[in-house]
Amino acid sequence: MPNLFFLLVCCLFSIIKAEDGFQAWLRYAPLPLHLRNFTDIPKQILVLNSTSNGSIHTASRELRSGLQSILGIDATESFTPQDDHQNYIVIGTLEMITNFPGPHVSDIGSLKADGFWLSTNGPNVEIIGQSEVGALYGTFEYLSMLAQGNFTRLAYGSSPAAPVRWVNQWDNMDGSIERGYGGPSIFFENGSTTTNMSRVEQYARLLSSVRLNGVVINNVNANPVILKPENIAGLARIANSMRPWGVRIGITLNFASPETLGGLSTSDPLDPTVIAWWGNVTQDIYREIPDFLGFTIKASSEGQPGPLEYNRTLADGANLFASAVEPYGGLVLFRAFIYNLTIQFDDWTGDRAKHAVDYVAPHDGEFKKNVIVQIKYGPIDFQVREPASPLFAHLQETPTALELEVSQEYLGQQCHLVYLPPLWRTVMDFDLRVDNQSSLIGSEIVTGHRFNHSLGGYVAVVNVGTSDSWLGSILAMSNLYAFGQLAWNPKIDDDAILTQWTRLSLGLDDQVVAVVTNMSLRSWPA
Repeated sequence: MPNLFFLLVCCLFSIIKAEDGFQAWLRYAPLPLHLRNFTDIPKQILVLNSTSNGSIHTASRELRSGLQSILGIDATESFTPQDDHQNYIVIGTLEMITNFPGPHVSDIGSLKADGFWLSTNGPNVEIIGQSEVGALYGTFEYLSMLAQGNFTRLAYGSSPAAPVRWVNQWDNMDGSIERGYGGPSIFFENGSTTTNMSRVEQYARLLSSVRLNGVVINNVNANPVILKPENIAGLARIANSMRPWGVRIGITLNFASPETLGGLSTSDPLDPTVIAWWGNVTQDIYREIPDFLGFTIKASSEGQPGPLEYNRTLADGANLFASAVEPYGGLVLFRAFIYNLTIQFDDWTGDRAKHAVDYVAPHDGEFKKNVIVQIKYGPIDFQVREPASPLFAHLQETPTALELEVSQEYLGQQCHLVYLPPLWRTVMDFDLRVDNQSSLIGSEIVTGHRFNHSLGGYVAVVNVGTSDSWLGSILAMSNLYAFGQLAWNPKIDDDAILTQWTRLSLGLDDQVVAVVTNMSLRSWPA
């Protein structure tokens, strides 16, 4: 058996060597002939009215490409039914299908924002989104089925567990990446935004395919120069490249920017000149990027400036930015990573593990409604084994987001092969029993269900780079794929995610799937 396992591992790595990993799980490899047990996949795509260059237009283009690559079908596109006897793959939104004599809203039922309905049950294949982005997600779902040789007849709706499903890039303006193990930045170079958007668009495609809807593109240890006019114009180019895939962008801010960039004498969050300065900068950003997500803030931690330096509260600091983005519908994700580097660890009162609760919890209820507190999964700092952060139980009036790390900072720095969902699961499925009621972090608290919030969700530090395999190795991408699946549905089975990723990324050989699954099960206990 050990010799067989060794041979299978060799087989696996010969497969990996044959491809560079750039397409990741979107290879759309031709399906072997013996698996093409279909007879009735429509060859006509009916696109219900869509926004020019919007997500449904993108979905149709992706579908045509996928059908050609996987099944050798040259599908054509139309915008109105051509023949009463013609079968279609219908792509549209709930609003659009009201005038189409096919699926009915009553058949589909309720979908949350960006949810989708997928049916292969009738003569038509129906891909209907609550929004255009939802229709794109449904298209990727259908292509995932076909790429795995799955021609099951089914009909179901799927909706996200939470609205925030973002990644954080720790990219620097010079093109380097903090904790970046997959090459330089795809967003920045030489102090400004890059001019080449090809990798940016492809990254948006990968994120969209696993239903991630936002990316904060610069380091939480932020450089104020990102707010210069020429760089805001560059951010707009990035946003334009990612928008067709339903991915919106945000940035992190340096709290002291009014002084270091704006020439003010203070960055006090309650100072009127500071408030006005941030208002003007925010207006400049939204003028260029109307669908800008908002800001992620790391403040008063690890030497970064923040409101505590001005004897203001963390809520004062967060609300400064929340007020600036509020007129535009923007959000502020305020990180609860409050860690004073000057702490004396021989002082028993200087417990780093309780800093987040000490500094953030007393201000629950003081944050503006568009502030989400972003909390690392444990109370220290992405360690290999930590208890769940107790702060999730203390913020009952404030929506929260669970911060995970796809980049393997303390887990082999991408040199080791580690499947992370079993680690994440120990936190997501931890029950904090707030008021002795079920309070699972992943499926009840950060989704907003437990404390009746409409906001909340999941964020992961990802740090892709210019490496052909994005993260430095093909297998490391299993964790980005898994994060997207868990952010959409935190109750999904981890092994099912890994099996699906393997089939899409490495091929449909059952032995290869068995090897990857074995490796993941062995690596975690080790």
